[in-house]
Amino acid sequence: MRILLVGDEASLSAELTEFIADLGEEWQPVTAADGQSAMSIVASTAVDAVIACPALPDLTATTLLGQIRTLRPETIRIALVEAPQGNRPPPARLIGVAHRFLPLPLAPEVLLEALTSLEELRELLDSERLRSAIGRIEKLPSPPHLYLSLTQALEHDDDTDTADIAKLVSADPAIAAKVLQLSNSAFYNSGRTISDLRSAVNRLGLSTLRDLVLASEVFSASPLSVGERNSLQQRALMASRLAAKLLPESSAELGATAALLADIGLLLPGVRNERTEPASDGDLRPGHAEAGAYLLGLWGLPMPIIEAVAFHLQPQRSNTRSFWVTGAVHVALALVNGDPVDEEYLQRAGVLAKLPQWRDHANGLMGLVAAEA
Repeated sequence: MRILLVGDEASLSAELTEFIADLGEEWQPVTAADGQSAMSIVASTAVDAVIACPALPDLTATTLLGQIRTLRPETIRIALVEAPQGNRPPPARLIGVAHRFLPLPLAPEVLLEALTSLEELRELLDSERLRSAIGRIEKLPSPPHLYLSLTQALEHDDDTDTADIAKLVSADPAIAAKVLQLSNSAFYNSGRTISDLRSAVNRLGLSTLRDLVLASEVFSASPLSVGERNSLQQRALMASRLAAKLLPESSAELGATAALLADIGLLLPGVRNERTEPASDGDLRPGHAEAGAYLLGLWGLPMPIIEAVAFHLQPQRSNTRSFWVTGAVHVALALVNGDPVDEEYLQRAGVLAKLPQWRDHANGLMGLVAAEA
């Protein structure tokens, strides 16, 4: 991969500069001190990823990344953002042109992790047409900032107080309302009405809370109508809950998140709904499953989730032959959407006998939703 880092010495630590210089031929790192120099490099040769510092001598990072999107839409665009922003998202204009955000000061290990994940993404979904189609989208869905903040808070402190989590959620009134709504729904209602966020967090549990926040953030920017968006989100939440039941506890959270995001590609313009529009030779649109998986890869989500989203309609394409996250997402989405389940795949994975039990789980979940409606 050819990586272009744009920024001057004032923005980059000596440790990071030395680390980049030692990356070697595998990554092919190139540096540019300003925006115009970066554009000259991009114009003369293909670059796999551009990483832009927030303060450049001549251009803003937003302008630079926007110009790169126009000239080289297939290039992955990463913006460095100042750490003091805390849990606040980057500026809206920057969100529209950047695929991923990394914090300043940028630690070498964080950069290496990002580059490694991008390389794995390219290996999984090696399609220039797909990269170009996603790259030229004018308004990318925003990365789920509140979800990532919750994840970060929980990873860094196992004893995080529910009051702190409730405070994070309360910063977004729309999502806070969704959290209260779900905590009082038939899924979780134990008879007592919940009216405060802290109690809602306790009732839902932290993994369910994160999935609800993720769904609310992702689907809120949807171009769909309100009815279509609510229907898609409701099916996603049911599939998420079902997928978690099909996996061991150690993998349940991965399966739940992957199922929740399996149809995120339907929110992108210019994609083909693979459930209703079979591929044809003259149709150059990417399918929604791989397009959604590529977007999640740009956001930096874990590879098992990306692979499950990419292959949930064709689980036999998964690199994992045993029944794991991809298989669980396939079954959950098929049962919730009323689509055929790939029984041949389940037979090869040795779990076909469990399908009747899984159908009962799905029918029970959908019965709860129907009763509440």
